[in-house]
Amino acid sequence: MIKIDFYGHYYNPHNGKYYKKGKYYRKKGENNQNKLRENKSEINQVHNLDNSLYKMSIKNNHNHPIKVSIIMPTYNKYNQISLSLYGLSKQTFPDSDYEVILVDDASSDKTRDILKEIDVPFKFKYIRMKKNKGRSFVRNIGIKHSEGDVLIFLDGEMLVTPHFIQNHYKHHLQETNLVVTGAMHYEGVYTFIMPDYNEDQLAHLKDLVRKDPKYMEIYESYERTRHKSKKPYPLVTIEDIDTERFQSLSFSNRYFLNSGLKHFGERLKGFTLPYIAFLSGNVSVRKEELNKSGYFDETFVGYGAEDWEIGYRLYKNGAQFVLDPSTVAYHQEHPISKKKLKEQWGNHYRFVKKHPNIDVLILSLEWKELSFMHMHQTLVEYNALDERFPNEYNELKKAFRVMLFRIIECLNNEQPVTELYKLPEGSEERLKIHQQFETLRPRGFDYLASSFEQIYHL
Repeated sequence: MIKIDFYGHYYNPHNGKYYKKGKYYRKKGENNQNKLRENKSEINQVHNLDNSLYKMSIKNNHNHPIKVSIIMPTYNKYNQISLSLYGLSKQTFPDSDYEVILVDDASSDKTRDILKEIDVPFKFKYIRMKKNKGRSFVRNIGIKHSEGDVLIFLDGEMLVTPHFIQNHYKHHLQETNLVVTGAMHYEGVYTFIMPDYNEDQLAHLKDLVRKDPKYMEIYESYERTRHKSKKPYPLVTIEDIDTERFQSLSFSNRYFLNSGLKHFGERLKGFTLPYIAFLSGNVSVRKEELNKSGYFDETFVGYGAEDWEIGYRLYKNGAQFVLDPSTVAYHQEHPISKKKLKEQWGNHYRFVKKHPNIDVLILSLEWKELSFMHMHQTLVEYNALDERFPNEYNELKKAFRVMLFRIIECLNNEQPVTELYKLPEGSEERLKIHQQFETLRPRGFDYLASSFEQIYHL
């Protein structure tokens, strides 16, 4: 039998069974001493709140002031959330100063068992929705039940290192209207071999396990037995988290930084689209700023854009954005939903309908695979054109805005992205647009001319 410590379980890959050896967050020799309270029996009680929408259970319920609330939405990620909670239990930040609010969006897997399985040092609130409501709704439920002055939004499958909370929190001690993100320094990690991985994910994982003989041995064991079981096959143990050995299964993705953001520094100084740094998988903000700007828009259901939308409102209310690599978290990879792309365009359509401003519409150029630097420069030139020639380019500016909106509208409706601003040959408006376009490059508006040209002739 191959023995793998899986949250304090023995695992037999030959029969696919787990054998418990105690609660997985308790180390050998520990007596679960809780340094916060003298009455240990009372604090270990589970306190319940039940209403028509959800049931909330609280472990380690105490009256010590909470400084940081970590809000984690989850849906059918039982295996990953277990490791995520373990990482959060190993923080250098004082246990009594933070809480974790796990909002389970009516999962159909074993997520509901988390409450009885975990033994964590922090205040833990488990909220189980009675019906699936979507990520914006459940994050708002988490906000409403949060006690901290600082909120960290963290996806349920994120694995954090010991200084994670402290590194977020320190920024908010120095300034108030601040958004801090580690998501621009994306790290992915394979903690399980999932039966529904696609071919690219399996090939990627196979390359990574070659770095470590232990993981290679586990992968080979999986290859021999995978036909017998369709369950997730564990790669990473809690000991691997303690020793950071799991990092050999990690990989970096610097898409946003390499697309232009790195040129503006950690404070995104001068960048015209800073709100795109608000990615709700790993971002923090003071609760009072959300009370001013508003919570997540619950009409955004499914994947995408709900975080940019709330980030945009914060930006318009004066928030400053900080990209701090020390707040990085590791995204535990999982199978990719086939609905993801459709949901993304649907939510992006809601975004541009709600905020049909040029500094939102400009993101449509991502569909053309233009960099964020190109979008930034285009927006700078558009604003300069508006300021220098307020009445000279009305037809061209209108056409540009309409085309940017139409790109997202077509993608949302699953229509071909073509003929975005169709005008009759020889029409006066068409002639004016062409005349105005011809003057852009001679006047130094090269990025705007390039962006306009690429979508006008689709």
